[in-house]
Amino acid sequence: MLPYETLEDATVSLGRNLTLAEILWFQYSARKSDYILFCHNALFFFILYTIFPLPYMILELMRSEKIDKYKLQPNVKNSLADMLDGYRKFLYIFLPVVLPLQIFSCSTLKNIGIRTGLPLPSRSEIFWQLLVYFVIEDYAHYWLHRLSHHKWFYEKIHQVHHEYTAPIGFVAPYAHWAEFIIGGSATLCGPMLVPGHIITFWLYLILREMESIETHSGYDFPWSPTKYIPFYGGAVFHDYHHFVGGKTQSNFAPMFTYCDYIYGTDKGYRYMKKFEKTREKLKEK
Repeated sequence: MLPYETLEDATVSLGRNLTLAEILWFQYSARKSDYILFCHNALFFFILYTIFPLPYMILELMRSEKIDKYKLQPNVKNSLADMLDGYRKFLYIFLPVVLPLQIFSCSTLKNIGIRTGLPLPSRSEIFWQLLVYFVIEDYAHYWLHRLSHHKWFYEKIHQVHHEYTAPIGFVAPYAHWAEFIIGGSATLCGPMLVPGHIITFWLYLILREMESIETHSGYDFPWSPTKYIPFYGGAVFHDYHHFVGGKTQSNFAPMFTYCDYIYGTDKGYRYMKKFEKTREKLKEK
C-alpha cells in the first residue's frame, strides 16, 4: 500500500510532478496492500494460460494444407477433446500447486526487494532489468533442465512434462509439482540478484509465460516478432526436444540457443536442420 493519502502528498514526497503512468499507478494501487498486488501473479498466470493458447487451438481445429506449412509435426492432429484435456491438465497443476505457491510466496517477493511504491521505473531500467532476468533464468533453467534428464530425476519427476511428444500451448506448465517448484527457483534468480518494481516483475512473468506457450504451441510462424530476438530458439527449437523424448540430450535451454551451443547439447538438432536444408535443395533440383 502506498504511504500517501493523496496525489498531492505523493508529488510533495517525490519533489516533482507525477507522470501519467505514476498517476494511474497511484489510482490503482494506493488502497491495495502489497499482498494483494503480489497475488496478481496468480491471476496473470490463469488468464494467460486460458486465453493465449486459444488461437493455436483454433488453428488446430481448422487444419488445412496452408496451416500445416507452419505445423512442426504435421502428422500429429489434436481433436477438441485432446486440447480440452490439455486445459484440464493445466488446471490440475494450477489449482493445487501454482495458486497456493503464488499466494504463499508473496512474502518472499517482498523480502527479496520487489517494491510496489513510487517512483515507477524508467523504460530503460525496465528494459535492462528484463534482459538480466531472462538471461539469468535461461542459464539457470538450462542446468536444471539438463539435470532433470538424468535417469532418476526423469523417471520420478520430469517424464510428466514429456507425456506430450507434440506439445500444445495449454500444457506448457504441465509438470510434476516438484519440478514446478524447482523451475520457479530459476525464475526468481534474476529478481533476487537485481530486485525491481512489481510492474517490471509482472512484465517479466507475462512475457515469460507467453514465450512458454509459444514454444509449446507446435507451430512456427516466420512472421513472429520473436524471430528478431538474437539467439532466440522459439517453438522449433523446443519442439525438437519434446519430439525426441526422454532420451534426448539436446535443446535444454527454454528461450535462447547459446547455452546449448556452448556446451554442445544441440548437435542432434543442428544435424536435423542441416539434413532438412539438404533435402529441400534436392527437391528443388
